[in-house]
Amino acid sequence: MIDQTELPKTENTEVCAECFGTGTKLDPVKGALPCPCRKPDRYKKLLAAARIPRRYAGCTFESFKCAPGSSQDNALLAAQRLVEEFPVDRGLLFMGPAGVGKTHLAVAIIKALIKKGFGGIFCEFGSLLKQIQDSYNPISKSSELKVLAPIYETDVLVLDELGATIPTDWVRDTMYQIINKRYNDRKLTIFTTNYSDNKNSDKEQVLEDRISTRLRSRLYEMCIKVVLDGGDYRRVGL
Repeated sequence: MIDQTELPKTENTEVCAECFGTGTKLDPVKGALPCPCRKPDRYKKLLAAARIPRRYAGCTFESFKCAPGSSQDNALLAAQRLVEEFPVDRGLLFMGPAGVGKTHLAVAIIKALIKKGFGGIFCEFGSLLKQIQDSYNPISKSSELKVLAPIYETDVLVLDELGATIPTDWVRDTMYQIINKRYNDRKLTIFTTNYSDNKNSDKEQVLEDRISTRLRSRLYEMCIKVVLDGGDYRRVGL
């Protein structure tokens, strides 16, 4: 028997004629199904679970401003195409300097897919590594598995600022563990990075230097590279 005290309340004050307030309707062929009256609740729950920082709450395709024919415009079209064709086998790797819109587009993809009913999670990579490290603390109520399980399982994952963390052996091994798991499970992953694949000087590091050769090789198969250029929009008006 369904315990109705555990079910979230609908936004309407009237009881739904299909599920009678339980959130589940019975289909003569398919059996128990989520009732359409709960779709607004599902969207809100998926959006809350996505962990999108408040600063990026307004990031959508519609709010992304770019000049026609620019690299940002091409990146926008690639992001929209991914959402339209989802589920797809390959994600996107947004490459470019700070302030060109990489994170904006990555968040817009998650939000658009959530509207279609898929789950997504946004992670700044350095923060994720810190959560994993904190889970090793004996007094922590978390564990590495508890931290990583949602990252492994979500339909779409955004890993923001790939390569920004100092690449120690532990960092590289942890990156490989996370990304290789999603690679093997054919889970969609969206990456953003300030590092490119091209060296302009002997001292400049490229993405491969930051994440290792074997992991960069994985990304070639996992993602389509999308390069954005231009000035830092955050400096406009300063």
